[in-house]
Amino acid sequence: MDLPRSFTIRERSHRIHNPLTSRKLAGLGEALDPPPGTRVLDLACGSGELLCTWARDHRITGTGVDISTAFLAKARARATELDVADQVTFIHGDASDHVADAPADIASCVGATWIGGGVAGTVDLLRRSLRPGGLMLIGEPYWRRQPPDQATVEGCHATSETDFRVLPDLLAQFGDLGCDVVQLVLADQDSWDSYVAAQWLNIRRWLDANPDDELAEDLRAELTEAPVRHARYQREYLGWGIFVLMNR
Repeated sequence: MDLPRSFTIRERSHRIHNPLTSRKLAGLGEALDPPPGTRVLDLACGSGELLCTWARDHRITGTGVDISTAFLAKARARATELDVADQVTFIHGDASDHVADAPADIASCVGATWIGGGVAGTVDLLRRSLRPGGLMLIGEPYWRRQPPDQATVEGCHATSETDFRVLPDLLAQFGDLGCDVVQLVLADQDSWDSYVAAQWLNIRRWLDANPDDELAEDLRAELTEAPVRHARYQREYLGWGIFVLMNR
């Protein structure tokens, strides 16, 4: 059980596996201001940057669950680097059915709502691990502008316009699920640029070192097409944010 190699090649230099800068992630932590000892469960935690930096900055404790052995190795190394290895634990496993042994004060799934089959299923999954009055963090794309055609939809890595909602409709969906939105932080075009351009550099460096690998042809094609696709579609039409929710 692991992520396909293409994912770890594409994002091997990333600490945050979504279009959010470290400054915005830190700002969200400052806005929430969790007291020392706050218990955080992070499903599909990637390289553990949220848990590790919040453990350093706010003295939270936490558990991260992810399917990627490569990203979890980075998470454990990051915890050691920041001297928080005694505060955070990382588990290799399928986050889609993980429920905390003890209720968490914050339960998060940042940019991986497919583990619950979408937003509604992920909110339900997080609720199973959340103490009464706790916070949920959901990272999710939305349409910045309504896509005009199917080419734009596919250029944003979607199959249908209904895969995402415009921001007001996404916020309304959280309400329909019985949640209050109590905080948010949104990616901007600069943070999208930084996120995807780092992928291009990772791919190019990997291609230079591995020209005969079985993935080389597909990744070469991706690198050729990705910058134009990003500028034409994703940068203009696709938003992304972390939304902080509380049960009503």
